[in-house]
Amino acid sequence: MMHLSEIKELLSCNVFCGEEFLNMEIQFACASDLMSDVLAYSRAGAVLMTGLANIQTIHTAFIAEIEAIVFVRGRKPDDRMIEAAILKKLPLLGCNYSMYEACGILYAQGLVSTMEVLDANLKDG
Repeated sequence: MMHLSEIKELLSCNVFCGEEFLNMEIQFACASDLMSDVLAYSRAGAVLMTGLANIQTIHTAFIAEIEAIVFVRGRKPDDRMIEAAILKKLPLLGCNYSMYEACGILYAQGLVSTMEVLDANLKDG
């Protein structure tokens, strides 16, 4: 687990909205540009790492109970996305790292993948 503020610092993120939520705890990370995979493989309490900067990303993250979104590869949300995220209390951050690099940095600092948790649950189940 880590605070969103730690993720911001580790990835040198810009905060597009949701600065007031930087103290929230993030339990997991998931990474995808396919929103169908986000719905299938993410879980509540995760940060979503994605390069897909469109309104569907905001809606999918909300449905999947994602805590925050980090846009990779220098992607930036447009005003419509920011407005929707503010309404849904969903922090939006952005970094210049590739998705591979950003995930590697977070993984190296101990943030668990949602897939690890899902795999563990399947083995226990």
